[in-house]
Amino acid sequence: MGLSTKELTTIKETLAAGKKPRVMFTESAGQIAGQIGHVVQLDDPSVQEDWILVKFGADILPFPPADLSIAPRGAAAKKAPEPAPPAKAAPPEPEFKIVREQVPAARKEKAPPAASQEKIVTEPESIPPAPRKPATPKAAKAKPSPSFTVTLAYTEGEWMVGAVQGAKTLAKPYLIKPADALKMVSMLDVPGVQEAVETIVSAEREQAKAHAEKLRAELAELEAKLADLGA
Repeated sequence: MGLSTKELTTIKETLAAGKKPRVMFTESAGQIAGQIGHVVQLDDPSVQEDWILVKFGADILPFPPADLSIAPRGAAAKKAPEPAPPAKAAPPEPEFKIVREQVPAARKEKAPPAASQEKIVTEPESIPPAPRKPATPKAAKAKPSPSFTVTLAYTEGEWMVGAVQGAKTLAKPYLIKPADALKMVSMLDVPGVQEAVETIVSAEREQAKAHAEKLRAELAELEAKLADLGA
């Protein structure tokens, strides 16, 4: 769950007081979920979706309200679990074996038969130590890339285009010709958008034609009047 309207109002008041409120990244923020950041600026939400600037480490990145929540008091950033230490190899246990040795018979006559003797020999069993598992490297935290938005707007008979990247304005809205607006959407190959722009341009064209015809009629009437007056 992201920031509510009430929490956003509180953040705005805290920034106005010269403080940087702490926030915690939610699960929707990806690998940085549970980390703590500080809000440094609120942009216009009507211009772009990621309008909350958060300082995270040495970076300042934009996020939407859904990726943030108010950090509880005393909350600390989550740490990645440390890999378990490799299991120690068990010490070798002694193994007992019985080795029989034959004693050669004596050369003297009437010697007693050779007796077999038993010896108990203790040999340690050779057990190779378990191989050490390499420590799993920590995954690098992915930084969200700033969004890039190009806006084509039509207001009161004028076409305007502008561009922003994250919180940075690349091009302020400026006037363009209707033909340029039609050319832009034709390169996108999006039928719905292209038809909408063509409809507006066609309506403007018909309106301009009607206005021109009216002006021609008025001009002809004025010229006829001047002729009657002997001009």
